[in-house]
Amino acid sequence: MVRELKVVVVGAGAFGGWTALWLRRAGARVTLVDAWGPGNSRSSSGGETRIIRGIYGPDRIYVDWVARAFDLWQESEVRWGQRLCFPTGALWMFGGEDGYARAALPLLHAAGLPAAELSPADARRRFPQVCFDGIESVFYEERAGYLAARRACQAVAGAVAAEGGEVRELAARPGEIAGRAMRRLDLADGGGLAADVFVFACGPWLAELFPDVLGQLILPTRQEVFFFGTPAGSGARFGEGSFPVWMELGERGVFYGIPGNELRGFKVADDTRGEPFDPTSGERIASPLGLERVRGHLGRRFPELAGAPLLEARVCQYENSPDGHLLIDRHPRAGNVWLVGGGSGHGFKLGPALGEHVADLVLGRAVPNPQLSLARLRDIPAAAPRSQFSHRV
Repeated sequence: MVRELKVVVVGAGAFGGWTALWLRRAGARVTLVDAWGPGNSRSSSGGETRIIRGIYGPDRIYVDWVARAFDLWQESEVRWGQRLCFPTGALWMFGGEDGYARAALPLLHAAGLPAAELSPADARRRFPQVCFDGIESVFYEERAGYLAARRACQAVAGAVAAEGGEVRELAARPGEIAGRAMRRLDLADGGGLAADVFVFACGPWLAELFPDVLGQLILPTRQEVFFFGTPAGSGARFGEGSFPVWMELGERGVFYGIPGNELRGFKVADDTRGEPFDPTSGERIASPLGLERVRGHLGRRFPELAGAPLLEARVCQYENSPDGHLLIDRHPRAGNVWLVGGGSGHGFKLGPALGEHVADLVLGRAVPNPQLSLARLRDIPAAAPRSQFSHRV
């Protein structure tokens, strides 16, 4: 019976936290463990904000998950009395091929997520803050926005504990696999933690914990994020109540940003994959070259912000799969072990819906999706990880 099933979830980020919560709500005995705690600054779910948007090219699975996630984020805000989702809308700008957005529009409409193409003239009138030089097509998502990432991770973990689960700050590694099963985790203090089922949602540490299975199939890369100061009194032009999150895909690469960030500044980031990164011991100091590249783009696209002062900079990481899709599958030699990861810079928003799906897999209520399988990763030729957008453009 579900109430007798003991599950340990390793990793209290967006994937692990929501998985643990759904399992607990189904009646399982759940322990959620994380080496540094929910939303910590080493994790891929750390930091303050993440975009939530529905345009995902032709990939229906993600569009449907986003639609479900929107509802679950909003339900959770009411349940917990915390604001987690900030609806700003999303502005998509393309300097060339725009099939990624066009393929998504009918899927968004079917999922109840309003989105439409804007003519360049309409875009200029609606968003005079933006210089649209070099932009060939524009799309706008009405329901998109951003999420309070760190706060959400802590809220989810708090709900796991409040609803009868256990949350522990532990350094753990996979235990021995024998008889096609794992029986316990090995803890750093020499102890162990036994369970019937284990879910490893360890973000950039997933391949490190399972090198024989994943090797370089999940690769952490170093990413930089910058927050710039807007002119005094410019909230009506660049604040989150008046300006949307934005993405730009063009010849110069892929850039994205979030306005306001609860007064942290105008967030801008380059989505180009960085060099391999050690999430445990890597230094998190932004580079002068990264700042120069982002500042140059900021000035071209938002002329009023040319020369804007840097308020904060942050180094995080993506954990990339070769094709940018997620990994949700059983361990090939242990039927009671699930591997969940490969967020590739776009997974956080999906957390509530993805966790619901993983919980259903653990409980035998769903079957794995071949699109997210381990086998498909092994069939992909080795290549540099792509942008979170480019594998679907």
